[in-house]
Amino acid sequence: MTQSATRPTWLVAAPFLFVSLWSGGFTAIKLCLPHAEPMTLQVLRYATVVAILLPLWLILRPARPDRATVMHLLRMGLLVQFAYFAAMNLAMANGMGAGTVALLIGLQPVLVALLAPSVVGDPPVGKRGWIGLLLGMLGAGLVISSGSGFAASGWLGLGFAMLALCVMTGGALLERKSGRPTHLVTANLVMCSVALVASLPVAWFTETMVVEWAPGLFIGLGYMIFVNSLISLSILFAMLRHGEAARASSVFFLVPPLAAFIAWMVLGDEMAWLAIAGTAVAVAGVALVVAKPSMPRQAPRKD
Repeated sequence: MTQSATRPTWLVAAPFLFVSLWSGGFTAIKLCLPHAEPMTLQVLRYATVVAILLPLWLILRPARPDRATVMHLLRMGLLVQFAYFAAMNLAMANGMGAGTVALLIGLQPVLVALLAPSVVGDPPVGKRGWIGLLLGMLGAGLVISSGSGFAASGWLGLGFAMLALCVMTGGALLERKSGRPTHLVTANLVMCSVALVASLPVAWFTETMVVEWAPGLFIGLGYMIFVNSLISLSILFAMLRHGEAARASSVFFLVPPLAAFIAWMVLGDEMAWLAIAGTAVAVAGVALVVAKPSMPRQAPRKD
């Protein structure tokens, strides 16, 4: 049976569904932060995810990964699940708006495209990559200078957001270079367990770990757990199995405007016209890099 015959029809919309669901995660974090400190929030998130996945893993009993795969999952858990989300939580806890953080993180495909030739041997993107990076940086600068989603105390938050961008770029390159096929439940359980173990002492020694059990916390935390950590990653795993990951990357440029729109709808975050223009410039830069150049049309053959 061919791959196209077994390909679920819903995969046609999977990239847009994944990007839409992922974009809401920025607002979900912002909803939770008034009720829990950033690292305490991360502990709550991963403790709940592990509590859900561990019984599921015991029931399913998937094949155990080899040592090399486990080591890769441990590195990815520390880099992406722990360091990336910790930096993103801390960025928004220190003055960065959800839409602004999403805009900076949205530059990740540009950096990956520029670094992948030397790291994993991809074809170089050439001038398109550098023009896209310049447009992305220009757009981010316009958003930050507008003051939208960027509080006066936000310079520390900006540093954490840039750290999150670098960490996510490194994680994407590491997965491209060393990633191995692994059962979804096993991969998520290992990575989230590592993130929980790493997050708990940081929260214990640097925060009060006091939690206000308010509706906003339950809504935001529930979204991060079920939509981001479980549903979104399941969609991504399905796309990987059916060779659709490239299509997800091709619409990743939609994350910043979607995240800004969701933040406006849920949180009331307003963006100045300069910020809207900056978002458009940055989106154009990312789209320029992830869009595949059209193939030249062949001249008709003459008999």
